Amino acid sequence: MDYQYPVSLDWSTNEVVDVLAFFECVEKAYEKGIAREQMMNAYKRFKEIVPGKSEEKKVCGEFEETSGYSAYRVIQKAKENTEIIKM
Repeated sequence: MDYQYPVSLDWSTNEVVDVLAFFECVEKAYEKGIAREQMMNAYKRFKEIVPGKSEEKKVCGEFEETSGYSAYRVIQKAKENTEIIKM
């Protein structure tokens, strides 16, 4: 991909790695599909790092702006209990 991922200087190295893994899961949902459990596990960890709704909107909005992929839409689809998430 030819874009940068949104990261915060307040996050530890492990947190940055986990947030990037979440965004990679969102990409995978769009590009080839991803298992719901894998997506939800990545989202759960993402929410541990980015617990606030406003910060989540900001970070995911930055990601969508640069990538064109909506983390919100992927999570909404995953919450519908679809076994494989394919956008």
